[in-house]
Amino acid sequence: MNGFLRLMNYAGLAALLVAAYPIASLGLSGTGVAQAQPRHPAHARPAPKAAKPPAGAPAAQASKFPPRTPFTAAEDAAATIPGMPDARFWADSKADFDRALPKAPGPWLILSTGGEDGAFGAGFLNGLSAGGQRPDYSVVTGVSTGALMAPFAFAGAKYDAALKQVYTTITAADVFEVGSTGESFIDSWPLKDLIAKQITPELLADIAAAYKAGRRLFVVTTDLDAERSVVWNMGAIAVHAGDTADKATAEAAVKLFRNVLLASGSVPGAFPPVLIDVAAGGKHFSEMHVDGGVGGQFFVTPSALLAPDSGYHIPATQLYIVINSALEPDFAVVDRSTPAILAQTVGMAVQVDLRLMLDRTYRAAKSSGIGFNVASIAPSFSAPSRGPFDPQYMKALFDAGYDQGKGATPFATAPPPYPGPPGETVNDAAKPQPGDVEKEGATK
Repeated sequence: MNGFLRLMNYAGLAALLVAAYPIASLGLSGTGVAQAQPRHPAHARPAPKAAKPPAGAPAAQASKFPPRTPFTAAEDAAATIPGMPDARFWADSKADFDRALPKAPGPWLILSTGGEDGAFGAGFLNGLSAGGQRPDYSVVTGVSTGALMAPFAFAGAKYDAALKQVYTTITAADVFEVGSTGESFIDSWPLKDLIAKQITPELLADIAAAYKAGRRLFVVTTDLDAERSVVWNMGAIAVHAGDTADKATAEAAVKLFRNVLLASGSVPGAFPPVLIDVAAGGKHFSEMHVDGGVGGQFFVTPSALLAPDSGYHIPATQLYIVINSALEPDFAVVDRSTPAILAQTVGMAVQVDLRLMLDRTYRAAKSSGIGFNVASIAPSFSAPSRGPFDPQYMKALFDAGYDQGKGATPFATAPPPYPGPPGETVNDAAKPQPGDVEKEGATK
């Protein structure tokens, strides 16, 4: 989505859509308006009216929040989490990325953005487990809704029931409360509470154990001050959370782990940003973090390493990418209204970005001599949605993902072919064939 976001202000676009069409296209920890697609119709309702300030009164935005501690780009670039220097690295740093990776190569699982369509990924992972096709991934990465499911996916099939519960029983009330916070058009305190309930001491202990065994869990947020993506080493944070010798650091680590998940899905302008305390050169200040999807729909490596001329070899045995979205156009006669036009436009832009990212990753995997595997919502899925976080819709999508994951060929070994003009038959030779799909967990 980066090219598109350079043309249109993301926060302004989110705010405009939410104001005109309240929360109509927000998904659970998804990239908000970016996930709006005609296949998920939502119903408009009037935006809450803001009270007018008294004449001569300062703007509510200026009076509601204390001024932030100023800091420089150099300070931010050098900043670390107090007591947890291994908690994160910049997503564009090859050296830091290489240092954070496991010593031994293995299969990687990549979980994309997708909002409430994360129900597909949750069902798909459950299906892989049921079909005996789910290895212990050496690396798991998650962005936005992918970040919410990533801890469960990383910790293994033991948490499949919890993953199913989150994505099939929640409603809009479990995610947001309508009303401006001064930083956003809706308040995400229900989602914050939901994350706190789901990220239990047992889950953190299991993630910490996997980290100590050499596996890695990465979640991406966007540092809005620096306009750079940040990769959080969630296993390292989980280890700090279990530090019985330093209670203060342990409590801070639990809070940080949960805040990172909240930040990765905080749509700027729609959900409040998450302030994260850091330090550099003895100076303490707070960074503003928002949705990881601002910097890309999923994360494999620093972007420069996916370039055809980078010469970089991805140190994995297989890439398994779960796209929590459909990748085909979905025709709809667009209403002459601002929200409908924005929803159709941004939904199309995200599909384009997903396909471009998949193409780059596919080429990089082939150059690296490793297997490429991708799963996405089938074009045949057409269950209707009655609005955001419709449990019936999410349950239907979960079931579709489950069936696909449990099937004989859950993944395709190439990105789906680009559709041609209506009525034109796509060259069958370009389509991924069932016989081409590699067995889950296989390595080269």
